[in-house]
Amino acid sequence: MQQPWQPLLDWWFGSAATAAEVAAARSGLWFGKRDSQDNEARERFAARVEQALAGELQAWQVDAQAWLATILLLDQLPRMLFRDSPRAFAGDPLAQQLVQAGVARGWDRQLRPIQRVFVYLVFEHAEDLALQDQALRHFSELCANATASEQALFAGYLDYAERHQRVIARFGRFPHRNSVLGRASSAEELQFLQEPGSRF
Repeated sequence: MQQPWQPLLDWWFGSAATAAEVAAARSGLWFGKRDSQDNEARERFAARVEQALAGELQAWQVDAQAWLATILLLDQLPRMLFRDSPRAFAGDPLAQQLVQAGVARGWDRQLRPIQRVFVYLVFEHAEDLALQDQALRHFSELCANATASEQALFAGYLDYAERHQRVIARFGRFPHRNSVLGRASSAEELQFLQEPGSRF
């Protein structure tokens, strides 16, 4: 019998074998902003997202795959279902706790490198410099251990982690979230937001 978290993992990662093939096939879903994708995520997984946000998926914390699926429900899917609203970030605190606990158990090491990207993205999304530094360490390790054919892929993920870390080191938060979260932006933040690539 199929586990309840498997449909989400199948949808998110597809069936390709190598990290490069998975990324080539799924990056549009992961990092694109398309209404059709957001709607599909909403139709298929909204109920699971609400369960995760309510802390109702503790029973899923049985192995690395179920843990990964819960992370996606807390960190990635809210950014699709609730795009451009405060709820997009509602799962971040729970996701950070979940990742810290799972990493301490070594569950991240049981995942494929391309799956581990979405574990460490939770740290990259954090408005917390210590967690950003953790993201850098983990992405550096993934890059260092990547095969020659996938070096560029993981170097790209490391570059994004470095860019996120620099923003948090400078501002202590992501200025591009200010308008969504109802936060006043400083003059320096407003100037920064005029720069290319400032909004991730």
